[in-house]
Amino acid sequence: MKSIAKIIMASCLFMLSSNVANAQKFAYVDSEYILAQMPSYKSAQKQLDELSKEWQQDVDAKFAEIDKLYKQYQAEKVLLTKDMQTKRENEIIEKERAAKKYQNDKFGYEGELFKKRAELIKPIQDKVYAAINKVAKSNGLDFIFDKSGDMLMLVSNPKYDRSDEVLEELGVIVTEGVGNNLPNDTYDDEDLPPR
Repeated sequence: MKSIAKIIMASCLFMLSSNVANAQKFAYVDSEYILAQMPSYKSAQKQLDELSKEWQQDVDAKFAEIDKLYKQYQAEKVLLTKDMQTKRENEIIEKERAAKKYQNDKFGYEGELFKKRAELIKPIQDKVYAAINKVAKSNGLDFIFDKSGDMLMLVSNPKYDRSDEVLEELGVIVTEGVGNNLPNDTYDDEDLPPR
């Protein structure tokens, strides 16, 4: 009976030690915070905003012209022959098609704004991803979650936040006033071990 108890005890210790050995290390980053600190991202976002604004003004002007033509047509309709009415209607319809095509070419899926965003933002995202991988390897981490992504983090301990390390890896100096570790966590700073 004693030998069975020893075997069970040894098995339990072995399972416990193998679980500890297989424990996975994790951390998280806040990609919105990281991107907000990067001057290259701010510059790219500004370029995209300016392009978007310019193209939206063009779209608005095209639809305003169509609206003006339609109102003018409605006012003159009673004076026009059937052929003239049809011609004017077709002109308005064609301008509306052209305006919608322009809008789709600029803002639609795989439109110019989509392509420009990929051109400007993707290299920055790739740099951030590479820096996150370096931080993960240097800290022996198995998982890094993104706090700003779709994954919901109700409570997060700042000791697991590696956002500033990623920024350091990218060579970005943290801007004052844009804080990542705001006091919304339930942990006291003195309870946390140094990184």
